[in-house]
Amino acid sequence: MPPTPPNPPFDAHAARRLRMALGMGPEHVAYGMRVSYGLPYITPDHVIAWEQGTMAPGSSELTALAGVLWCAPCELIGRPRTLREHRAARNLAAEDVAQAVGLELLDYIRMEESGEWRGTERQSAILAEVLELSLADFLTLTGLDGKLAGLLRSAVTTRWQAYVRPVNKMVPLNRRFLEGVLQELHRYYQGQLAATMTWSDGSAATEASHAGRDFLERIVEHFWARVDTNTPPP
Repeated sequence: MPPTPPNPPFDAHAARRLRMALGMGPEHVAYGMRVSYGLPYITPDHVIAWEQGTMAPGSSELTALAGVLWCAPCELIGRPRTLREHRAARNLAAEDVAQAVGLELLDYIRMEESGEWRGTERQSAILAEVLELSLADFLTLTGLDGKLAGLLRSAVTTRWQAYVRPVNKMVPLNRRFLEGVLQELHRYYQGQLAATMTWSDGSAATEASHAGRDFLERIVEHFWARVDTNTPPP
Protein backbone atom coordinates (compact mmCIF):
# COMPACT_ATOMS: atom_id res chain seq x y z
CA MET A 1 0.00 0.00 0.00
CA PRO A 2 1.49 3.38 -0.99
CA PRO A 3 2.19 5.79 1.91
CA THR A 4 -0.39 8.45 2.67
CA PRO A 5 0.81 11.78 1.27
CA PRO A 6 1.44 14.46 3.93
CA ASN A 7 -1.10 17.21 4.39
CA PRO A 8 -0.25 20.48 2.66
CA PRO A 9 0.75 23.33 4.99
CA PHE A 10 -2.41 25.10 6.11
CA ASP A 11 -2.93 28.83 6.69
CA ALA A 12 -5.26 28.82 9.69
CA HIS A 13 -5.45 32.62 9.86
CA ALA A 14 -6.54 32.88 6.22
CA ALA A 15 -9.28 30.27 6.77
CA ARG A 16 -10.73 32.17 9.71
CA ARG A 17 -10.47 35.52 7.94
CA LEU A 18 -12.25 34.22 4.83
CA ARG A 19 -15.00 32.58 6.88
CA MET A 20 -15.66 35.72 8.91
CA ALA A 21 -15.68 37.87 5.76
CA LEU A 22 -18.53 35.71 4.46
CA GLY A 23 -20.41 36.04 7.76
CA MET A 24 -20.35 32.28 8.29
CA GLY A 25 -20.00 30.35 11.53
CA PRO A 26 -18.03 27.08 11.87
CA GLU A 27 -21.34 25.21 11.76
CA HIS A 28 -22.16 26.72 8.34
CA VAL A 29 -18.77 25.70 6.96
CA ALA A 30 -19.11 22.16 8.30
CA TYR A 31 -22.63 21.84 6.87
CA GLY A 32 -21.47 22.98 3.44
CA MET A 33 -18.61 20.47 3.43
CA ARG A 34 -20.96 17.65 4.44
CA VAL A 35 -23.76 18.42 2.00
CA SER A 36 -21.96 19.85 -1.02
CA TYR A 37 -18.71 17.89 -0.92
CA GLY A 38 -19.71 14.51 0.52
CA LEU A 39 -17.69 14.66 3.73
CA PRO A 40 -20.29 13.47 6.27
CA TYR A 41 -17.88 13.30 9.19
CA ILE A 42 -16.98 17.02 9.21
CA THR A 43 -18.27 18.86 12.28
CA PRO A 44 -17.90 22.46 13.52
CA ASP A 45 -15.21 21.13 15.87
CA HIS A 46 -13.10 20.24 12.83
CA VAL A 47 -13.38 23.77 11.47
CA ILE A 48 -12.51 25.31 14.84
CA ALA A 49 -9.50 23.00 15.26
CA TRP A 50 -8.22 23.92 11.79
CA GLU A 51 -8.54 27.62 12.52
CA GLN A 52 -6.78 27.22 15.87
CA GLY A 53 -3.94 25.29 14.28
CA THR A 54 -4.40 22.17 16.39
CA MET A 55 -5.38 20.15 13.32
CA ALA A 56 -4.85 20.55 9.58
CA PRO A 57 -7.22 19.47 6.79
CA GLY A 58 -6.19 16.77 4.39
CA SER A 59 -6.03 17.38 0.65
CA SER A 60 -9.68 16.52 -0.07
CA GLU A 61 -10.82 18.47 2.99
CA LEU A 62 -8.78 21.48 1.90
CA THR A 63 -10.42 21.42 -1.54
CA ALA A 64 -13.89 21.21 0.02
CA LEU A 65 -13.12 23.97 2.53
CA ALA A 66 -11.94 26.23 -0.28
CA GLY A 67 -15.17 25.56 -2.17
CA VAL A 68 -17.32 26.46 0.83
CA LEU A 69 -15.28 29.62 1.46
CA TRP A 70 -15.43 30.64 -2.21
CA CYS A 71 -11.67 30.78 -2.66
CA ALA A 72 -8.94 28.89 -4.46
CA PRO A 73 -7.22 26.10 -2.48
CA CYS A 74 -3.90 27.94 -2.83
CA GLU A 75 -5.35 30.76 -0.70
CA LEU A 76 -5.56 28.34 2.22
CA ILE A 77 -2.08 26.89 1.84
CA GLY A 78 0.41 28.41 4.24
CA ARG A 79 4.15 28.79 3.99
CA PRO A 80 5.87 25.41 4.50
CA ARG A 81 7.67 25.17 7.83
CA THR A 82 8.76 21.56 8.30
CA LEU A 83 10.79 19.22 6.12
CA ARG A 84 7.64 17.21 5.37
CA GLU A 85 5.64 20.31 4.41
CA HIS A 86 8.36 21.53 2.06
CA ARG A 87 8.41 18.12 0.39
CA ALA A 88 4.61 18.11 0.11
CA ALA A 89 4.64 21.60 -1.39
CA ARG A 90 6.95 20.32 -4.13
CA ASN A 91 4.78 17.19 -4.62
CA LEU A 92 7.78 14.92 -4.04
CA ALA A 93 7.79 11.44 -2.56
CA ALA A 94 10.01 10.72 0.43
CA GLU A 95 11.88 8.18 -1.71
CA ASP A 96 12.76 10.89 -4.26
CA VAL A 97 14.25 13.24 -1.66
CA ALA A 98 16.09 10.46 0.19
CA GLN A 99 17.66 9.22 -3.03
CA ALA A 100 18.63 12.71 -4.16
CA VAL A 101 20.45 13.57 -0.93
CA GLY A 102 22.00 10.12 -0.56
CA LEU A 103 20.16 8.82 2.51
CA GLU A 104 18.49 5.52 3.29
CA LEU A 105 14.72 5.98 3.10
CA LEU A 106 14.13 5.02 6.74
CA ASP A 107 16.81 7.45 7.92
CA TYR A 108 15.22 10.26 5.94
CA ILE A 109 11.72 9.42 7.21
CA ARG A 110 13.00 9.49 10.80
CA MET A 111 14.33 13.00 10.18
CA GLU A 112 10.94 14.08 8.87
CA GLU A 113 9.17 12.57 11.86
CA SER A 114 11.56 14.10 14.40
CA GLY A 115 11.66 17.46 12.61
CA GLU A 116 15.46 17.45 12.90
CA TRP A 117 17.61 17.46 9.78
CA ARG A 118 20.97 15.76 10.43
CA GLY A 119 22.49 15.61 6.96
CA THR A 120 26.05 16.55 6.09
CA GLU A 121 26.96 19.91 4.58
CA ARG A 122 26.91 18.40 1.09
CA GLN A 123 23.57 16.68 1.70
CA SER A 124 22.17 19.94 3.08
CA ALA A 125 23.19 21.78 -0.08
CA ILE A 126 21.47 19.12 -2.23
CA LEU A 127 18.37 19.28 -0.02
CA ALA A 128 18.17 23.05 -0.50
CA GLU A 129 18.32 22.57 -4.27
CA VAL A 130 15.80 19.70 -4.43
CA LEU A 131 13.24 21.48 -2.22
CA GLU A 132 13.99 24.92 -3.71
CA LEU A 133 14.57 26.33 -0.24
CA SER A 134 15.07 29.99 0.44
CA LEU A 135 17.97 30.90 2.71
CA ALA A 136 15.53 31.54 5.56
CA ASP A 137 13.89 28.13 5.12
CA PHE A 138 17.28 26.42 4.85
CA LEU A 139 18.46 27.89 8.16
CA THR A 140 15.21 26.84 9.85
CA LEU A 141 15.31 23.25 8.58
CA THR A 142 18.98 22.80 9.46
CA GLY A 143 18.43 24.17 12.98
CA LEU A 144 20.62 27.23 12.50
CA ASP A 145 17.91 29.84 12.98
CA GLY A 146 18.35 29.53 16.76
CA LYS A 147 21.96 30.61 16.43
CA LEU A 148 20.95 33.42 14.09
CA ALA A 149 18.33 34.57 16.62
CA GLY A 150 20.99 34.78 19.32
CA LEU A 151 23.28 36.88 17.16
CA LEU A 152 20.45 39.20 16.13
CA ARG A 153 19.29 39.71 19.72
CA SER A 154 22.82 40.63 20.73
CA ALA A 155 23.08 42.99 17.76
CA VAL A 156 19.97 44.97 18.67
CA THR A 157 20.60 45.05 22.42
CA THR A 158 24.31 46.03 22.26
CA ARG A 159 26.49 47.35 19.40
CA TRP A 160 25.14 46.09 16.10
CA GLN A 161 28.46 46.78 14.31
CA ALA A 162 30.14 43.95 16.23
CA TYR A 163 27.72 41.40 14.79
CA VAL A 164 27.89 42.23 11.10
CA ARG A 165 30.64 39.71 10.43
CA PRO A 166 29.20 36.70 12.36
CA VAL A 167 25.74 37.29 10.91
CA ASN A 168 27.24 37.66 7.44
CA LYS A 169 28.89 34.24 7.80
CA MET A 170 25.47 32.66 8.26
CA VAL A 171 23.61 34.93 5.85
CA PRO A 172 25.78 35.67 2.79
CA LEU A 173 24.21 38.99 1.82
CA ASN A 174 25.93 42.10 0.54
CA ARG A 175 27.78 43.45 3.60
CA ARG A 176 26.65 47.05 3.21
CA PHE A 177 23.06 45.93 2.78
CA LEU A 178 23.31 43.73 5.87
CA GLU A 179 24.72 46.64 7.87
CA GLY A 180 21.65 48.68 6.94
CA VAL A 181 19.28 45.91 8.04
CA LEU A 182 21.02 45.44 11.40
CA GLN A 183 21.12 49.17 12.00
CA GLU A 184 17.41 49.45 11.27
CA LEU A 185 16.59 46.60 13.69
CA HIS A 186 18.84 48.15 16.34
CA ARG A 187 17.23 51.56 15.94
CA TYR A 188 13.74 50.16 16.29
CA TYR A 189 14.51 48.11 19.40
CA GLN A 190 16.42 50.90 21.09
CA GLY A 191 13.49 53.21 20.38
CA GLN A 192 11.17 50.79 22.20
CA LEU A 193 13.62 50.57 25.10
CA ALA A 194 13.91 54.34 25.36
CA ALA A 195 10.13 54.66 25.40
CA THR A 196 9.83 52.43 28.47
CA MET A 197 12.31 54.63 30.35
CA THR A 198 11.02 58.07 29.37
CA TRP A 199 7.23 57.80 29.15
CA SER A 200 5.49 58.94 32.33
CA ASP A 201 2.32 57.08 31.42
CA GLY A 202 2.70 53.70 33.10
CA SER A 203 0.37 51.86 30.71
CA ALA A 204 2.17 53.28 27.68
CA ALA A 205 5.54 52.25 29.10
CA THR A 206 4.26 48.75 29.81
CA GLU A 207 2.92 48.47 26.27
CA ALA A 208 6.28 49.55 24.86
CA SER A 209 8.03 47.01 27.10
CA HIS A 210 5.78 44.22 25.83
CA ALA A 211 6.42 45.32 22.24
CA GLY A 212 10.16 45.19 22.88
CA ARG A 213 10.01 41.65 24.31
CA ASP A 214 7.81 40.46 21.45
CA PHE A 215 10.27 42.01 18.99
CA LEU A 216 13.16 40.04 20.52
CA GLU A 217 11.17 36.80 20.51
CA ARG A 218 10.38 37.23 16.81
CA ILE A 219 13.72 38.77 15.86
CA VAL A 220 14.45 36.28 13.05
CA GLU A 221 11.03 36.94 11.50
CA HIS A 222 11.64 40.70 11.66
CA PHE A 223 15.10 40.25 10.15
CA TRP A 224 13.83 38.36 7.09
CA ALA A 225 10.90 40.76 6.70
CA ARG A 226 13.35 43.67 6.40
CA VAL A 227 15.57 41.71 4.04
CA ASP A 228 12.56 40.94 1.82
CA THR A 229 11.19 44.49 1.98
CA ASN A 230 14.43 45.96 0.74
CA THR A 231 16.27 44.80 -2.36
CA PRO A 232 19.75 43.53 -1.57
CA PRO A 233 22.34 44.31 -4.26
CA PRO A 234 23.95 41.36 -6.06
